Amino acid sequence: MVNKIAFKMKLMPNCREEYKRRHDEIWPEMVALLKESGVSDYTIFLDEESDTLFAVQRQAADGASSQDIGSHPVVQRWWRYMADIMETHSDSSPVSKPLKLVFHLD
Repeated sequence: MVNKIAFKMKLMPNCREEYKRRHDEIWPEMVALLKESGVSDYTIFLDEESDTLFAVQRQAADGASSQDIGSHPVVQRWWRYMADIMETHSDSSPVSKPLKLVFHLD
């Protein structure tokens, strides 16, 4: 069984290109960690009017989402790397708000 989750985050003004560049060059160890944790089909969209990021991912029923592996050193390092271009908490984790599923069509 696979679960799908969605959440939103917020970019700082004028950081769209830098955010994309950093994700175009995502660290192999981050990709490996996400996959090992059961995350797949991870997509992030940008609302250019509001600089809001909208993320959707699948997670194995027995795995974790990207939102659940924050204590891992690779994730901690990624958060610090991204903190200058996103809204974050004091621990550098992105301010992330889960979104409620209201419709799905296969």
